[in-house]
Amino acid sequence: MKEIKELIDLLDLEQIEDNIFRGQSTSIGSKRVFGGQVLAQALNAAIRTTPDDRYVHSLHAYFILPGDINQPIIFEVDRIRDGGSFTTRRVMAIQKGKAIFLMAVSFQLIQEGFDHHINMPNVSGPEHLVSWEEIATKFKGILPENILKFLNIERPIDFKPVELINPALPGKSQPFRHVWMRPKGTMPDDRGLHQTALAYASDYNLLTTALLPHGNEASFNNIQLASLDHAMWFHRDFRWNDWVLYAVDSPSSSNARGFTRGNIFSKEGKLIASVVQEGLIRPKTK
Repeated sequence: MKEIKELIDLLDLEQIEDNIFRGQSTSIGSKRVFGGQVLAQALNAAIRTTPDDRYVHSLHAYFILPGDINQPIIFEVDRIRDGGSFTTRRVMAIQKGKAIFLMAVSFQLIQEGFDHHINMPNVSGPEHLVSWEEIATKFKGILPENILKFLNIERPIDFKPVELINPALPGKSQPFRHVWMRPKGTMPDDRGLHQTALAYASDYNLLTTALLPHGNEASFNNIQLASLDHAMWFHRDFRWNDWVLYAVDSPSSSNARGFTRGNIFSKEGKLIASVVQEGLIRPKTK
């Protein structure tokens, strides 16, 4: 079973020059690089070029080309600006001489200001739910092979869905999903590392939420699914050593794109981060 240390090692980049880093990839069941991986590695590259008193508060990224898991990824950081309160970086991920990913990151000094946040949804706690691995074991005899294979992939993060969907009778449902997430193992006490790990996990459970209103018409066997862009805001300091709730919804799908949003709450109910993603959802051509 993978532990969070393996993810930390994966996100740690080799520095080639002052602003140039190299990263490796690992598979989560696809020949393409997982979007959350390149997102978190790019964020790590930006953090490595930023003063220690600045913490990332937002990132905006575009997935340009599929990444090859068998090739290293080069990350080039452009130090756009170091201001009095804010620092801005741009990161480009490159494979085989082509840009596969582009991200802008903004950092900020810790400052005092107004404070409010929405309430965490009233859902079942993680103690009463089953993880993806437990679902695979419990329903091994009735789950389709492709879903069973997906659930059995070793991951450094535990996922416990609040809503269980019968894969044999998926039907159409409202585009809402709630998932508890927790690292497998203890994270070092490094704020930037906790942010990069959460950024990695934020790419799970998003785009598939846009499939829920379409039932069998949008199964994995008959659609092309790919992330197009991803934005994330970190609202409050946190340490990710316990369960957090990912509350996801999809307000719209149109023009072969699905639009999704997510709020991430600590187990105590504080809103620690928010995410927005749009992705390609296109029927496969026969």
